[in-house]
Amino acid sequence: MFKILKTEGRSRLGEFHTNRGVVKTPAFMNVATSAAIKGAVSAEDLEQVGCQVMLSNTYHLHIRPGDEVIKKCGGLHKISTWQGPILTDSGGFQVFSLAPLRKITEEGVSFNSHIDGKRIFMGPEESMRIQSNLGSTIAMAFDECVENPAPYSYAKESCERTTRWLKRCQTEMKRLNSLEDTINKEQLLFGINQGCTFNDLRIEHMKTIAELDLDGYAIGGLAVGEPAEVMYDVIEHVTPHMPENKIRYLMGVGTPVNILNAVERGVDLFDCVMPSRNARHGHLFTSEGIINLNNNKYETDMRPIDEKCDCPVCRRYSRAYIRHLIKSKEMLCNRLCVLHNLYFYNKLMEDIRNALAEGRFAEFKKEKEEIYGTRI
Repeated sequence: MFKILKTEGRSRLGEFHTNRGVVKTPAFMNVATSAAIKGAVSAEDLEQVGCQVMLSNTYHLHIRPGDEVIKKCGGLHKISTWQGPILTDSGGFQVFSLAPLRKITEEGVSFNSHIDGKRIFMGPEESMRIQSNLGSTIAMAFDECVENPAPYSYAKESCERTTRWLKRCQTEMKRLNSLEDTINKEQLLFGINQGCTFNDLRIEHMKTIAELDLDGYAIGGLAVGEPAEVMYDVIEHVTPHMPENKIRYLMGVGTPVNILNAVERGVDLFDCVMPSRNARHGHLFTSEGIINLNNNKYETDMRPIDEKCDCPVCRRYSRAYIRHLIKSKEMLCNRLCVLHNLYFYNKLMEDIRNALAEGRFAEFKKEKEEIYGTRI
């Protein structure tokens, strides 16, 4: 399923083959929480900005419209019209972010819906069944996402529980993929490495779940407030123990600088709400650094967001016009800003792949790292 085409140090240029097409890696997945990108961006738009994989949220889709409803409609691909690969997370992060409302047992987690307060139970089997109903290309295993910092003893217990849950996910997915009415009988399963910022726990857990021979492996529980240097250190320790022939996914990351550093350490796949969330507040990524269109200096600036960008927005609209839309609270501002940022991220990944193909990624990273972290 995963083919490495070229390496440079630990960095990998590859192809991930799915029944919904080939994903060129390193790649960024655009986050469509409820099967839509916030900012009035459609599946057709995603195609135009170079998106390869759409990521949707198991918990939110289970709450509404309901995974059974989506199954009756033919699955996520059918209802959203996005035909490329779709990854669904397990719902674990959302469940554990509802800390005051949840109770963890060996069977799973009981928690209250953030919509109506209704009591919900989700465990490995429930998460797999929901994701099977959604018919996604890739399903994430149900894990416990522990906050940083956490006591070492609890982090260790959590890793062991996550491993037991992963084995249950694997068993349930095998059963679901064998059923006659399953939408995607070739649904893939990714396991998630946990262990907070304790490198020994991270390594031990990674070695354990690698033995299960899953379709891919993710590093979870990072980018949740710890310093970037700590995150890079964890990645540095974990990736050598991840199967060489399987795709590697760093969950919830991140900034362009984060991505460059993670690619350098051997990561293939990323997702983050940052490009769309920041865009909705007028914070835009450009080839010169990050700009904030709320600033007065853009009031009469008739240049595009980025003069070196070829996205549909930069080809037509000015900074002055988009700033006017932001200040007027026109919905169009969200759409235009989100489209630009998503294009920037997907073009960044393309540039990274080209640099790897040409054996100049180290040079590319050195050149771009400071620029992409600069606020203009």
